[in-house]
Formats: sequence, structure tokens, C-alpha cells
Amino acid sequence: MAERYEPDIDIDRTSPAPLHAQISAPIKRAILDGVIGPGTRIENEVSLAQRLKVSRPTARQALQTLVEAGLLHRRRGVGTVVAARPHHQLLQLPSLHEEIQDAGHESTSKILQYNHRRATDAIAKQLGVAVDDSVVELERLRLRDGQPVAILYNWLPAAIAPPDDQLEHRGLYELLRESGVVPTSTTQSVGAERPDKREARLLAISTRDPVLTIDRTAYDARGHIIEWGFHVYRADLYRYKSTVVAHGNT
Repeated sequence: MAERYEPDIDIDRTSPAPLHAQISAPIKRAILDGVIGPGTRIENEVSLAQRLKVSRPTARQALQTLVEAGLLHRRRGVGTVVAARPHHQLLQLPSLHEEIQDAGHESTSKILQYNHRRATDAIAKQLGVAVDDSVVELERLRLRDGQPVAILYNWLPAAIAPPDDQLEHRGLYELLRESGVVPTSTTQSVGAERPDKREARLLAISTRDPVLTIDRTAYDARGHIIEWGFHVYRADLYRYKSTVVAHGNT
């Protein structure tokens, strides 16, 4: 049997990002960047939990997020392996702020955290920067007509991060474009899960209610990473829509 892939993951327990997202993100990056190809066996949840010192449910949730996104699939007698992926092209790249406004609603944000910090090894890998480079760690609660819709966790290089006071009434991508930093493409995975107690409280829902999650890395036209985000949406108030174009025979 082929040797399994053990992802290089550094857990930052001081980060507001959920532990399962910190585990799934490097695996997703390795798949989308072609570091590991279709059919590659992935380290199982028991081994991940023991090696990273997290609970088995956390490790299981990290892998399940990628299964539900179509990046991994479970094969009987083999385990969890990298799935074959079609090539998709993202035709539009709006922000949630713009989507809410385009639908005729008022969009505002409550800034929960805005921290300048040095990039840990984990964050450096996600943003493609050097360890100890200055980054901004941002957490916002997005409101639609005053009602909570999503919790948005974002990390970006400090040199391009908009001021926190501008983010209360304007979207991140809008402000980046205005400063000359234009997001042109993303890689992202979409999943569904249950919120933790804090997320449920912020979103005014029950811990039994499902939420939609999106793990997204945004790039500029030169292919440089400009932002990494993990977003948690109320499933009853947000619907994810995308347009894809197939290349070649399908």
C-alpha cells in the first residue's frame, strides 16, 4: 500500500481560527497546489489527533470538511484519499458586503478583533510570507439589516490591510481594490458543520443549527496571496452560489 501523506501542520492555539480549520487548510493547500495528487492516502483522524494533540472529533471534522468540499473521499479498505478534481474558473469575486448591498439590504460589520502580530509558521504558510512578517488578524461579525449573518476570520499582510475603522461599513475586497490590491481569483472549500458555543451566540442561533463554512485563499493577478479567510455563515440566511466553466470534455 502506498505511503500515506502526513501534512506539515502547526497549530496556533492563540488564534481565533477553529482548530479544525487550521488542520484542513494546509491539506487543502497541498491538494490545490498539486503537492499531493489524486489517490494519495491522507493521514487518518486517529493519527492526526495524536500527533497534533487535538481531539478526535476535531481531526474528524477537519477531514470531513474536505470530503464535503470534494477534495477528499473515503475509500473502503484504503482510508481517506485525494479526490480527482475538475478545473473550475471563478467568473466573479464579490465580497459578502457587496452581495448584501446588491440584494438591497444594509451591510455593516462589528469588529471583534483587529490585531497586528508576527506571522507564526502556520500563518506564514497560508499567506506565503516569511515567519515573523507583520500580518493583521481580523475577526468580524457581518450584519444584514442589523441581523447577524456571518463570522469572518481573515489574515492578510499588514502592509495591505485596511484600517479597522473603514471595515465597519465597507467590504474588505472593496477597500483592497481601492488601494490597488485587486483580488482576481481564489481557491476555496465549502463545508457544513455545527457551530461552537461562541459562534452560536454571535450568530444568535443554537449549537444544533447547521452553519455553512468557506475556507478561502485570495490571489492577485500575479498569483500572489493577498488574503486567507475562514468564514462561518448562518445557513438559514445565506446561500452560496457560483458559476463554473468546464474546460475540455466532462
